[in-house]
Amino acid sequence: MHSSSTFGSRLSLNSLFSTLPVRLLVLSTALVPWHNINASKASQYNSVVNTNTLTVVTVESPTTLFKDGKIMYGFGYDLVRNYAQNLNVRLELKTVADNATALKWVAQGKANMAMTTADFNTIEKHQLTSFSASCGDTTSLVKNGLNPALNWVFKQAEEPLAATASGYICQGKQNGAIRQLASFYNRNVVQPDAWKTIQRDLSKRMPIYKASFQQSAERYDLDWHLLAAIGYQESYLKPNSVSPTGVRGLMMLTSSTAKAMGVQNRTDPHQSIQGGAKYYDLMLDKFSDVPYPDRHWYALVAYNMGPGAVGQIQKRIQTQGRNPNNWVNLYDYLERHQTSNGRYHQAVQYVTRIRAYLEHIKKSELVTI
Repeated sequence: MHSSSTFGSRLSLNSLFSTLPVRLLVLSTALVPWHNINASKASQYNSVVNTNTLTVVTVESPTTLFKDGKIMYGFGYDLVRNYAQNLNVRLELKTVADNATALKWVAQGKANMAMTTADFNTIEKHQLTSFSASCGDTTSLVKNGLNPALNWVFKQAEEPLAATASGYICQGKQNGAIRQLASFYNRNVVQPDAWKTIQRDLSKRMPIYKASFQQSAERYDLDWHLLAAIGYQESYLKPNSVSPTGVRGLMMLTSSTAKAMGVQNRTDPHQSIQGGAKYYDLMLDKFSDVPYPDRHWYALVAYNMGPGAVGQIQKRIQTQGRNPNNWVNLYDYLERHQTSNGRYHQAVQYVTRIRAYLEHIKKSELVTI
């Protein structure tokens, strides 16, 4: 695929901020030298600077990270990935079996920080320090079915790395980035009682089309589970589906798109899947300036509403002085304008549901056998 290629004593925000120079709390796109910080307290910061790498250890969970093969994303993952970008360093993410191991890694210096849901008493027993990964915005996390106990853990509260992290997270709370990420990674986007119907559909139809998904995915170096998730969102894996606007087939291609992708019969499931895979691969190429995993979401929105529409939104975002290649910004634009534009509302639902279906399909023993 296009390779896809996180406080011994607890300190409150107020007490932490009152003891640190103001410049520690200013977010920047580059690392800043901390001349007034004791060298021993800057060890983790120095490690990040010297290696140009932020090493984070975490445990896979619905709140922290979804990882399978070349697919990697998640609420916690995006937070720490964006923090590394803010520091202008590379992110090296390590996964371990449990929170206890993650905390040991930080205590032993094997990782600069941990992204964990361990309780504060456990963190303090390891003589470590922690900070809420939502800056206390537990409402946004709970509302979207995410674990509000997500914390970033560091070796020392006074070290610059912990200070910049706290500043970054709380800035994200203030500018709405935390809320936006939580909204996109909403665990309740599909109602719990609907999963029985979804699983029944997959149980009945997936075995018929699995080989076609796998063959098309291999041809374009994609993940077949993702193609299957797109197919389920488009047609519930029904090859004779047709919409009022004229799109049809399992992957619901327009007549012009089907022709451009070499599909002669849109209702032929194998042709439709191959055409859908080729078109999705084309969308990934059109947004090659967007880093992964964000590029997946851009490509999905483009699959739904066309690359030209996405490009226009990018231009509007750029005129606002924001990064047009950052998914949080694109998602924010779609979400804020969805009440006045039905296409935006559809796109928001489209990409969030495909993400949920992808996770379900990957984790379902039925469709991975």
